[in-house]
Amino acid sequence: MVAEMNISAKSQHSIDLEDKYGAHNYHPLPVVLEKGEGVFVWDVDGKRYYDFLSAYSAVNQGHCHPKITKTLIEQSQKLALTSRAFHNNVLGEYEKFITSLFGFDKVLPMNTGAEGVETALKLARKWGYEKKGVTENSAKIIVCEGNFHGRTISIVSASTDPDAKQNFGPFTPGYITIPYNDTTALSEALKDNTVVGFLVEPIQGEAGVFVPNDGYLKTCAEMCKQANVLFIADEVQTGIARTGKMLACDHENVKPDILILGKALSGGMYPVSAVFANDEIMLCIKPGQHGSTYGGNPLGCKIAISAMEVVVDEKLAENAQLLGDLLRSELRNIKSDRITTVRGKGLLNAIIIKEKDGITAWEVCLRLAENGLLAKPTHGDIIRFAPPLVITKEQILECAAIIKNTILSF
Repeated sequence: MVAEMNISAKSQHSIDLEDKYGAHNYHPLPVVLEKGEGVFVWDVDGKRYYDFLSAYSAVNQGHCHPKITKTLIEQSQKLALTSRAFHNNVLGEYEKFITSLFGFDKVLPMNTGAEGVETALKLARKWGYEKKGVTENSAKIIVCEGNFHGRTISIVSASTDPDAKQNFGPFTPGYITIPYNDTTALSEALKDNTVVGFLVEPIQGEAGVFVPNDGYLKTCAEMCKQANVLFIADEVQTGIARTGKMLACDHENVKPDILILGKALSGGMYPVSAVFANDEIMLCIKPGQHGSTYGGNPLGCKIAISAMEVVVDEKLAENAQLLGDLLRSELRNIKSDRITTVRGKGLLNAIIIKEKDGITAWEVCLRLAENGLLAKPTHGDIIRFAPPLVITKEQILECAAIIKNTILSF
């Protein structure tokens, strides 16, 4: 029997409004949320759920963290936006704080993850022409199959997902696509001397939490260095303590030439993204060559400082490492042939659901929601589990029990 959810009239009203007046570019679970605090969210009927998606890892610090909320209120009453036509008294403070934290000379502030990736692509090309000496308009970026870097035309041009690409062409040229987790393929692609960058997710999130082999990132970074190619890490989803280290690259002591961060950089409170590089790369961009009206605004900068202080002060990376190991152990102990794979790192995890008796990952997620835990399928048969990093051991065990009982209920 296919799982279904009971939807109240109040929830259905909100869903109907979205369906009538909004674009149909998402297929959400039929849950209408109106409140969040820490690891929990509540729907319009007052039902409480564990949030096991964390807004795709944007709310690593938990929903409505009081410190970040306080900063939002205080700065929004003082100064929110100046544009970069003028200096403001917060941007420099933020830039010093955030570059010191991640160990780079410079940061270029943007707003969304996709903008961060676009910025990194432009920066790599600019470096390629002005420092590496690549012939104008010939620069190439290597990307991986199964990647997800965003939704702009240039970014989906690098995608292998048919849903992301179909009927959106013509596409931006200049990409070489290789298999993920394949250093031999990278070695071959790097023989092209017009290659200026290798853009990679340390763990492919949207692809279903695909964790590469140990040593993959380190080998790739070394190969890029030998070939005079920039190693560009898209840590929009894997960064900010999600995988048990501040950056997923930190597991292999890899320092990217260009680092892209977003999502939890602001604790989900406000759109903030950032691109990091050292002077030799970053100073290729001169005034007037790239920018953003909202990028580096005082409100976003203050929020990001508070959000990152929460990550450090509350030791969220350490918590993610410890509780991620516990969660995977509990999931692997579930005795059911419906779960074929458990994988992940830190608190970025996934299970693969074997379709059986007409029950798919979607039906499992519907019943999880009925049982008080929100998760979302990706690529049909994969369910991602990524709770806020403020979750406790007791809560992890309670959630593991919910997942176990849900799976065994079919």
